[in-house]
Amino acid sequence: MGYRVVVAGATGNVGREMLNILAERQFPVDEIAALASRRSLGTEVSFGDKTLTTQDIDTFDFTGWDMALFAIGSDATKVYAPKAAEAGCVVIDNSSLYRYDPEIPLIVPECNPQAIHDYKNKNIIANPNCSTAQMVVALKPLHDRAKIKRVVVSTYQSVSGAGKDGMDELWDQTKAVYNPTTDVPPNKFQKQIAFNVIPQIDVFMEDGSTKEEWKMVVETKKIIDPSIKVTATCVRVPVFVGHSEAVNIEFEEFLDEDEARDILREAPGIMVIDKREPGGYVSPIECAGDFATFISRIRQDSTVENGINLWCVSDNLRKGAALNAVQIAELLGREVLKKG
Repeated sequence: MGYRVVVAGATGNVGREMLNILAERQFPVDEIAALASRRSLGTEVSFGDKTLTTQDIDTFDFTGWDMALFAIGSDATKVYAPKAAEAGCVVIDNSSLYRYDPEIPLIVPECNPQAIHDYKNKNIIANPNCSTAQMVVALKPLHDRAKIKRVVVSTYQSVSGAGKDGMDELWDQTKAVYNPTTDVPPNKFQKQIAFNVIPQIDVFMEDGSTKEEWKMVVETKKIIDPSIKVTATCVRVPVFVGHSEAVNIEFEEFLDEDEARDILREAPGIMVIDKREPGGYVSPIECAGDFATFISRIRQDSTVENGINLWCVSDNLRKGAALNAVQIAELLGREVLKKG
């Protein structure tokens, strides 16, 4: 006996990826429903070798469905997630709406699987921000060994993190560079993204940080340890899929780079590719379509007493969003619902 599963936002980048990953990982599905807004009603989406026709989320009855994976943004989630939760369907939400609610668990299964039982508070589980998700997978096993004091992270985030509109803007502007008669002004992004980098993701806050940077700080604390200090600079780069991060970690006690490498090699969800030779590391184009979080460039930081530097790359549509949501669904089934 399997699960009755809903994917809300099934026509978007993340929703389609959720359907792909559910099929790839052979999630025990008895019945699946693909939901979309009225303007996308009737659109066909793939689920393994099946084709699903999207249903109207506005009129859908969540009663009798086990879980719903939401990829519809905060405004729509605010309307539909409570309806699903009240109907007894557990919501796994990819938006930022519930991440900072103390009653709602924010889960990366490799880091804090024990938090799954807190879903009962509101029948809702939050999925973290894409840039946070891949970083905490690397931080948690190191924190368990040497306790992290402080993290300094600079991100290099792909345009797919801004949805289909962001990918289209990079594509159209890139073509326009080679066709001077075409002008594609910035729309989704604040400045031209083609052949450029933009040190702003989301809105600015009073202290000069952007909201994306703030998210990484508070989510890392909630998922791993509130005592960890985090400072982030988040940058959008002209890459279609795959977020990269340069991470500097300061520990309370000394951790040798070789031991750090061994710990990460054994950690769930991580693939270490770290050869000290040209090309002996992973770049975002190589991680696209993969489940793993890739770690490279592990080395001692001699400027602080107990420091390590590393390079972290992952497919943001997968581990940063859809894969993590499916892993939460697997954890929920395995630890709580126990049907599949």
